[in-house]
Amino acid sequence: MKLNKSIITFITAGDPSKKATINFLFAMEKYADILELGIPFSDPVADGEVIQRANYRALKHMRLQDVFYIVEEFREHSDKPLILMTYYNPVFRMGLEKFVSRAKEAGVDGLIVVDLPVDEADDLIKVSRKYGIGNVFLSAPNTSESRLKAIDEVSEFIYLVSTYGVTGERDKISKLAFESLSRIKRICNSPVAVGFGVSKEDHVRELFDAGADGVVMGSAIVRLIERYGEDAEDLIAKKLKAISAVKEKTK
Repeated sequence: MKLNKSIITFITAGDPSKKATINFLFAMEKYADILELGIPFSDPVADGEVIQRANYRALKHMRLQDVFYIVEEFREHSDKPLILMTYYNPVFRMGLEKFVSRAKEAGVDGLIVVDLPVDEADDLIKVSRKYGIGNVFLSAPNTSESRLKAIDEVSEFIYLVSTYGVTGERDKISKLAFESLSRIKRICNSPVAVGFGVSKEDHVRELFDAGADGVVMGSAIVRLIERYGEDAEDLIAKKLKAISAVKEKTK
């Protein structure tokens, strides 16, 4: 999964409905390079209030098999790379091999298991490789050099959490994010995508200028879904079109 100033988008599966999620994926694929689809979870500890509310809305009617159904429906018409973002509990409950094989069958390209540290992920990595699915691991500003090197060896790309805290829009990208990006680029060979707080065109321009290989935008899109529900499709496309224009100017 290669990154080249890539736009990575996130939405929660089933928010506000399965049909709407499929429509949103198609709205995003024109401008995004990689689509990240979150599995609704009851305790999304890495997420801020915007995505937390999306999880709760989706959980009212979604089951894990519905997420795979959404991927299958999307995959019938698109080969855009798609990553499932989840916490480990749904994977553990279904069974690791059963989960990964079902994800592969549906058309998933990669997995982000937010609360599974790389040094406890040997089984996931082994099974994922068996089925040809990539893994993406997160790093934080305080991730040690030794752990960064471990992530660098097994991750499709390094997902840099830009700050301490949870997901959510911020007014500006912190100095800490740029320092962390520079540090990881010195230590690691893998591409680096920056997420948590990326919501504006200026953020994207600054991060690409600083050497980011990708940016992840989630809460800003999910907030549009929260405000406009199933009618958010055109607004999501408009938002990403503007982001994509910034990307083209930085090349």
